[in-house]
Amino acid sequence: LALLDAGITGRILMLEPRRLAARAAAERMADQLGERPGQTVGYRIRGTTKVSGTTRIEVVTEGILTRMLQNDPELPGVGIVIFDEFHERSLQADLGLALCLEVTETLRDDLQLLVMSATLDAEPVAALMGAPVVTSQGRSFPVTEHWLDAALPPRSRRPQALADLIRRAESETRATGGAILAFLPGEGEIRQCAAALAGRLPGDCQVRPLYGALPFADQQAALAPLTSGRKIVLATSIAETSLTIPDVRVVVDGGQARRSRFDPGAGMARLVTERVTRAEAVQRAGRAGRVAEGVCYRLWTRGEHGSLAAFPPPEIAAADLAGLALDCAVWGTG
Repeated sequence: LALLDAGITGRILMLEPRRLAARAAAERMADQLGERPGQTVGYRIRGTTKVSGTTRIEVVTEGILTRMLQNDPELPGVGIVIFDEFHERSLQADLGLALCLEVTETLRDDLQLLVMSATLDAEPVAALMGAPVVTSQGRSFPVTEHWLDAALPPRSRRPQALADLIRRAESETRATGGAILAFLPGEGEIRQCAAALAGRLPGDCQVRPLYGALPFADQQAALAPLTSGRKIVLATSIAETSLTIPDVRVVVDGGQARRSRFDPGAGMARLVTERVTRAEAVQRAGRAGRVAEGVCYRLWTRGEHGSLAAFPPPEIAAADLAGLALDCAVWGTG
């Protein structure tokens, strides 16, 4: 919206890594303008498009940009492309930036590119783009961190252990209130944790799951504030970035993330569960400090934290590249 006010020529195209994030960002910006999505601000995601002749800002998922570039590489009418949450380094985001850089060198020297992230290792990306790094501290509140006194046993049931930590967090922060956001690696662990919490929380607590395959109405229920009682959101990394659950003041981090890894032996990709990186842990903890001072409970020790990798690996380093090769072939790259 600030770029729109600054007089950017042409449409503003903003990429979000997930459909829920793209839709939520468009709805938030439209609400700030007192409009509905599809007017000044619209979005394009798989299966749904809300744009019109008056749309100046389009929020799209990363795959949509690849299709737009392949259909018409000049991106007619687009003045700037924004890559949001670029630290996730998905294949589609990397490909989209590479294609846009080629467009600026060959077809559109007036096309502007902007890469944004809260935890990106920015210097290498800035060097690739030949662009300056602009830093904004933003506004956040202090977050108090709590760690386990001893590491979990190797064969412990992590969803059960996280349920116990959620109960502790709920009890210790009941006076201050606010929603609780707990991070788990996937839908299965969310269901197991929810089952472990059943009947073990105060009666005014409502448990809400949040993951990509959940119906949109249920996703919206997890994002919306409660009129009474206390909300406990059990989420995957979908809530780590891009989404803001406005009433969260407590984060409970299970310390795991699920990533796609290509298995050369099997010739196919599979999902693996890995420890989070320090950058991801910082992102998650920051969710508790958006509206007031918050608290973050971590399901690992302070000593274990020091052994975490600094940043998550880019998807291109571990994923099946067959789809990328086909996209490059369509683009005309050998």
